[in-house]
Amino acid sequence: MKRLLIALQFLTIIPIRKGINVKESDITKSSSVFVLVGLIQGITLITTDYLAGRVFHPDLVTGIILLVYVLSNGGFHLDGLADTFDALAAKGDREKKLSVMKDGTIGPVGVIAVFFSLLIKYLAIKNLTLFPMFTLYSSLLFMPAISKLAMVISMFHGKSARADGLGRLFIQNIRVREIMVDAVTLLFAIVSVQVLFNTNMSVSQYIFYAMALISVYFLCLILVNFFSRKFGGLTGDTLGAISEITDITFLLLAIAWSRLFI
Repeated sequence: MKRLLIALQFLTIIPIRKGINVKESDITKSSSVFVLVGLIQGITLITTDYLAGRVFHPDLVTGIILLVYVLSNGGFHLDGLADTFDALAAKGDREKKLSVMKDGTIGPVGVIAVFFSLLIKYLAIKNLTLFPMFTLYSSLLFMPAISKLAMVISMFHGKSARADGLGRLFIQNIRVREIMVDAVTLLFAIVSVQVLFNTNMSVSQYIFYAMALISVYFLCLILVNFFSRKFGGLTGDTLGAISEITDITFLLLAIAWSRLFI
């Protein structure tokens, strides 16, 4: 329970309960429940779609789903995306780029990155409403979970660009065990949803998720390598950017697969 509360604190706007004794090792080990936090967010998105859909127009419902997702993350990942792209656009050496990333001011490149991230997500979720309900709901459920897994994978393969910061505690101490627990949690959820709720279950669904997870894994390796060359490693902001990029990648893969095989 402590690990879940710490993960909720790190990934969402839910505050950690006062009076809990938290050690650095507890913070690192909380990464093993990142996927579980993502699944909780996914259930929240599905609930939002169901309740809002009974009152509002579908176009508005899509916007509300996206708003709930952003608010549940506390805007942290979008802020990380904006800071990362501002730093990439900055001229100078790594230290200059890291200082730009640490600055709380969002520049024009960061604004553009946030705008297109939200726009593509909105259009992608809207596009998924054209497919069977199971496709939409399973995508909403697993999108946050897979992006959280991507963060854990990236922290495992990356190194910290800074000597301080909360992100360093994760990046420098993630072990295979945390990745395996997250991966097993996600795979169990995928199989359970397919068996319990997909009346037209087919092998293509399992092939899709296998392909999606492999694609996300290699995407993480590419982004970790890219950010390491630009910044000398990863920061909390780059992890937020990785989460946002993974969200978009998963949604686009779900749409492409659905158009070809559903």
